[in-house]
Amino acid sequence: MKQRINLLIAFSVIALIVLSTVQCYLVKTTYDYKVAQFHTEIKNEIAKISNNYSDIDSVIVAKKEALYKQLSQNYIQKKNTRLEVKKYILENEYRDVLTQKIQRKFEMELPNLKIDFAIVLNKFILSQNTKKADTIFSEKPLIQNKLYGNLASLNHAFLVRNYVGTTNGFYANQDYQLLTEDSMYISVIDWEMIILRRMMIVLILSLLSILTLITLFVIAIKALIKQKKVNEIKTDFINNITHELKTPLATLGISTKILERKDIRDNDENFNTIVNTISRQNNRLQNLIDQVMANSLAENGIDLQKETIETEDFIATIVNDFKITYPEIDIKTSFQTQNTNLVLDKFYLTTALLNVLENAVKYGCNTITIKTKIHQNQFSISIEDDGIGIEKKKQSLLFEKFYRVEQGNLHNTKGLGLGLYYVDQIIKAHQGSINVVSDLGKGTLFTILLKV
Repeated sequence: MKQRINLLIAFSVIALIVLSTVQCYLVKTTYDYKVAQFHTEIKNEIAKISNNYSDIDSVIVAKKEALYKQLSQNYIQKKNTRLEVKKYILENEYRDVLTQKIQRKFEMELPNLKIDFAIVLNKFILSQNTKKADTIFSEKPLIQNKLYGNLASLNHAFLVRNYVGTTNGFYANQDYQLLTEDSMYISVIDWEMIILRRMMIVLILSLLSILTLITLFVIAIKALIKQKKVNEIKTDFINNITHELKTPLATLGISTKILERKDIRDNDENFNTIVNTISRQNNRLQNLIDQVMANSLAENGIDLQKETIETEDFIATIVNDFKITYPEIDIKTSFQTQNTNLVLDKFYLTTALLNVLENAVKYGCNTITIKTKIHQNQFSISIEDDGIGIEKKKQSLLFEKFYRVEQGNLHNTKGLGLGLYYVDQIIKAHQGSINVVSDLGKGTLFTILLKV
């Protein structure tokens, strides 16, 4: 059962991870689509604004063309080197003015967006009729080749458009043509937030669906675990009752055999003692059956039916019945108290004491000593045996459900590991406590403390 539940949980977790991964993939795909859509919108808007710089400032454009023409002629005359041509282009006098005008144009046309931009020169190629085209420079887009703009880096910017310009001229009795290419890059401040706002509904629905799956998963697992615990409690209850039935049945069996002896039947005192033992064990069996019918341990815990009892006589009766079942065990009593009246549940406390005694027998004792005394205003019942003892590191686990002391890697003594757990629950229900002191190979001492 436990293995099947673990497998079910494992498969559920895997399914949840797969579904969450697919959901994240779909969200990422939607995000990428929204980014591409946003870039397309920006490109179209920017293209309308800056497709031709003459629309922004025709005077500056005329100055730029005159500069390009002059630099071309100087290069043909070998007055300027390639590096000098590039330097004069990039350090033109009108770069700041045109940057400001383009920026203002963006602010007017796209007031809801804060845009930084850069226009970088990529190519400057001079072609002459009598010579092969001379590439003065041709480079990939670099921020160092910025003509205009306020962008400091192209790393997080995207390309809006490439602009190719041609200028025809005549110099030194021959035609020439200048081809230039520049690219515009822009960066929209907080563009990620704009995309996220557009995706808000998708994100909310995705988040809700994942949370719903996780919630349903947790509810299902909790319900499964709760059901498992209920089944364990019921099984625990049945095992406890089965465990408890063994003692009265064994006592009844032995008592019946004793009654078959003629010498016992002829002795009224012995006969009455055996009959009383049979009556007590019969009542105990009846109580056990009633407990099964009521199923008191399944959900409601231990329901005590307390009454005032004379504790020493009560313990003596339990010891006498136990001697009948285990005549080979030497049981000694040392009551340092007299006529102590306590309010207890006789049935459950009998079960607790018998479990401790039977546990001593299971683990190899020959002698059991039972003592009573008043300790710090509490009634103390100590049960000491000379059995195999318990390792100190295992003593704290004795009262846990299903725990059984191992010898090596083997359980040499049959049992379900419920007896001492049951004892602990009964003593706690009486607002008492139980502790154990033991040395391996030297026996074990259980001490039960009850309120006086």
